[in-house]
Amino acid sequence: MLWRRVVVAVASVALVAAGCAGTTTTPVPARATAESTATRAPTPTLPATPTATLPLPSGSPLPAGPVYAVGDDSTRQTEIPNGLSDIVAISAGGYHSLVLTSGGTVLAWGADDQGQTRVPAGLSHVVAVSAGGYHSLGLTSDGKVVAWGRGAEGQTRVPAGLSGVVAISAGGYHSLALTGQGEVVAWGFNGFGAVTVPADLSGVVAISAGNGFSLALKSDGTVVAWGYGADGETRVPAGLAGVRAISAGGTHSMALERDGTVVAWGDNFYGETNVPTGLTDAVAIAAGTGFSLALERDGTVVAWGYDAQGEIDVPARLSGVVAISAGWFHSLELASQAAN
Repeated sequence: MLWRRVVVAVASVALVAAGCAGTTTTPVPARATAESTATRAPTPTLPATPTATLPLPSGSPLPAGPVYAVGDDSTRQTEIPNGLSDIVAISAGGYHSLVLTSGGTVLAWGADDQGQTRVPAGLSHVVAVSAGGYHSLGLTSDGKVVAWGRGAEGQTRVPAGLSGVVAISAGGYHSLALTGQGEVVAWGFNGFGAVTVPADLSGVVAISAGNGFSLALKSDGTVVAWGYGADGETRVPAGLAGVRAISAGGTHSMALERDGTVVAWGDNFYGETNVPTGLTDAVAIAAGTGFSLALERDGTVVAWGYDAQGEIDVPARLSGVVAISAGWFHSLELASQAAN
């Protein structure tokens, strides 16, 4: 646990260095991220006029609009662009943020030292996005995966011939894709076995790429984990079943059961697996680096764990939230209407 204490002590300095240095050293778990499975965006209920271009960040982390951001802003990853609208999906990465518009276009802001916010020209008809540590993924309506940003570990090298994809998830230095046949495909850094998919794994309905490890949810409601597990993040609790959503975090994992209860396991140095008492009606979860988020049925967000950069300081007035996403040290919330 000593390395975790060191991370806390140097967090303020390390944020800028890790986000902008463009290091090519071997990835280590302390710097990875996790995003819940990014699946095809739901039918939007917001106005149908797509945003054509991405304005420069306004400098306000809490504008009056449907997307909100809290936490570290060392690379302006929580500065919501002016005029942002018609958003149907969000994803918080290492030091950058992605959103998907109802028109199928991707907008990005924050760190770009590895090209992670340089959305490929002409990219359209996107139905899902996922932000990793220093790279980004997009899923198009024809089942193809597009990747950009850091690729030194192969995380942006989409396997040739990969098609029929229905969900994607970008981790710190690896990527996952789920096909319509329930098959998991993985690529990128495999130092901890994160991309070594269990040979007998099948019938998967959801995936989540984490901090050097991976999670898969099967159709029978059980969870399978593989990769880095020194902190217990791949030790799925015995008897866990009836799961409907999963999220892989920095060094912890989360599962949402069908009855609305949340289960968390792995490292608990910051209290990230201490699920709040009374949280029994959750509809979505998101695990970040040392912190956790849950979205309740009434549209409110519950957050706990690491908060040195304010990543769990969700505004009390915020309600009507329809999606959440946890990055390394910041989080995003998508609301159906502006906060009062």
